[in-house]
Amino acid sequence: MWKSVSYHLRPRESSSLPFILMHVSCLFVLLTGVSWGAVAVCLAAFWVRMFAVTAGYHRYFAHRSFKTSRTFQFILAALGTTAVQKGVLWWAANHRVHHRYSDQEGDVHSPVQRGFWWAHVGWIIGPDYEATDLERVRDLAKFPELRWLNDHYLVPPVALALALFLIGGWSWLVWGFVVSTVLLWHATFTINSLAHVYGSQRYATSDQSRNNVWLALLTMGEGWHNNHHHYMNSVRQGFFWWEIDASYYVLLALSWIGVTWELIVPPQRMLDATAVVEEPQRRAA
Repeated sequence: MWKSVSYHLRPRESSSLPFILMHVSCLFVLLTGVSWGAVAVCLAAFWVRMFAVTAGYHRYFAHRSFKTSRTFQFILAALGTTAVQKGVLWWAANHRVHHRYSDQEGDVHSPVQRGFWWAHVGWIIGPDYEATDLERVRDLAKFPELRWLNDHYLVPPVALALALFLIGGWSWLVWGFVVSTVLLWHATFTINSLAHVYGSQRYATSDQSRNNVWLALLTMGEGWHNNHHHYMNSVRQGFFWWEIDASYYVLLALSWIGVTWELIVPPQRMLDATAVVEEPQRRAA
């Protein structure tokens, strides 16, 4: 379990105030009302950007689990940036640190080390990890367009918000951007927090990563987190047919038309030799 006392968040006003205001702004739905069209836009913005974060920011940029063209690479980066989770190079660099020190002292967002709230949101709005460690993402930093997006990460989300307002007015802005973004934040953040606490452990990894079917459904496959930590370079995080992994299905379909290629999957010998780790044994260890 996570520690009972959270790590001191030390939020900085320039980061925490916009985060708080986005949550408060969700109350504008009381003024705009609810319509099927607005809810549809909210869900579309949620799922498209969820894919951009899970397939783009995570599986492609952080782990290079498949290959694609420079054009589609930029599209994934730009769409991922609209999720308002900072720059693509910043995100990938910090995620590589997470895997390097998963649930150890150097982990940037471990609920085991620093508590639930730090892992869920404190680390991203606090001042501790603001800089982008370009040394960890030298393979990505060589692209000037990615460096530009990383330095100007507010441009794509502002452009999205403006487009939604111009097309659908206040209703689309509130539902399609504000509500959708807040839902997206907390859905993706659960992988940092809950996926290291609740669920099952198929593999004996060096951390507390868990497989959680409900988180997998919510995040297009990211909830198969113990699988991922066991073989992090795999584009497929749901290793078996019954483990639903929507991001992988989309990437696989894109490979059929040549948009993606060289998708890395777990070797069959590893799947055949899968060792189930029972929870009592894990606790005893």
